[in-house]
Amino acid sequence: MVEESILEPFIKASGGVLRSEDIVIEAVRDLIKDEIKRYIRAKLESNPELKQEVKDAVSDFIEAKVKEGYALVRIAKCGAKLGMELVPEKLKGELAKELMSIFEKEIGAVIDKTA
Repeated sequence: MVEESILEPFIKASGGVLRSEDIVIEAVRDLIKDEIKRYIRAKLESNPELKQEVKDAVSDFIEAKVKEGYALVRIAKCGAKLGMELVPEKLKGELAKELMSIFEKEIGAVIDKTA
């Protein structure tokens, strides 16, 4: 009976991760992406008007995404207010405290991620 060395199972297990053809394919993709980026940058550098138009469009896009996020927050706020209106009076105080606790935790997590 042939004995396996202690390392053979690890080598076999890592074979899928370290297959050389996958590494080569990934490297070639990266090189192609870099070349395409160089080509696009060269075209933009040769046309300042188009470059500025792209910058303006990206700025508009980012602003729209921020506005979308703000609108979603406002919708959530309205939903919470509506939900509170539907809750019986005797439970409103308890529910309000619970909601505040949840919002504080979520806002704290967002602030921690951005800091």
